[in-house]
Amino acid sequence: QVQLVESGGGLVQDGGSLRLSCAASGRTNSLYGMGWFRQAPGKEREFVGDINWSVSTTYYADSVKGRFTISRDNAKNTVYLQMNSLKPEDTAVYYCAASLFSRRYDYWGQGTQVTVSS
Repeated sequence: QVQLVESGGGLVQDGGSLRLSCAASGRTNSLYGMGWFRQAPGKEREFVGDINWSVSTTYYADSVKGRFTISRDNAKNTVYLQMNSLKPEDTAVYYCAASLFSRRYDYWGQGTQVTVSS
């Protein structure tokens, strides 16, 4: 089992920046990767990006590429989502997730609200 706790959400103006953190505990020595997803009101949850835990390879959704950056601190078992040039359409609840096998995300955090005002 992996437990995830997110922090760092909030209200920011159009064009602003926020950094989300997600601390993992439990079976962290078995992590394959960690990812970020988001869900806006009335919409399906969507993939934002993820990072391979051992080699730090990252992948991003086209909608955030060039604006968002995922990084990780292995010593702290923490993954970060740096969000720059935020837009109102980035408003959503952001979830971090952990995978122990391939990119199958079986463990989820509680979510943190990000609101971008225009």
